Amino acid sequence: MTVISEMVPASHGRAYRMQAGQVAVIANLHGNQVVDAWALSETDPLEFSSMDHTRSVNSSIYLEKGMKVVSNRRRPMMTLLDDSALCHDTLLCPCNAEIYEQLNCDGYHRSCSDNFHEALAAKERQLPFTPASLNLFMNVPVHADGSLERHAPASKAGDYVALRAEMDLLLVLSACPQDITVINGDDRTPRNIAIRIAGEYPEALQ
Repeated sequence: MTVISEMVPASHGRAYRMQAGQVAVIANLHGNQVVDAWALSETDPLEFSSMDHTRSVNSSIYLEKGMKVVSNRRRPMMTLLDDSALCHDTLLCPCNAEIYEQLNCDGYHRSCSDNFHEALAAKERQLPFTPASLNLFMNVPVHADGSLERHAPASKAGDYVALRAEMDLLLVLSACPQDITVINGDDRTPRNIAIRIAGEYPEALQ
């Protein structure tokens, strides 16, 4: 299998084809960068990673080591093999144009939703909507009364996740462009992330 090793530029998105069994290691080079992630089946254009079904299957609002991301058809798509960071958010939506309008941005602001559709288009795929994302490294504590908070990531430079594909799929990543709230750290500066896709783990770490 071909090994892929490259950067996803800050505030942009990329899509990668993965065969079942391949492992993607996504590294947080600077420590404070949130990564919105999606998986889409290679064989069914309307099967995609589903956060509501993932929460149901795992009985958890977080994704932690050993848990699976499942599709809207409740089929396993990815397994979180390893994780040097904390649990990852499945609740908050990917940012879009409307969010930045509400944050009083003037003019166009890049968003994870736009990054998702741009990355799909580069692979000659499309969806008429933006599915909910798996928010890697996002620090969203949830309290007993149901309220939640948005904190800067607790991850450190070099922290990573390792995701194994459980079917042939398209992995879409967005290095979140959020530069107004603390989602990407107190300095509110989006950063590059690194991805390496290899045939097995821990080979993908090398």
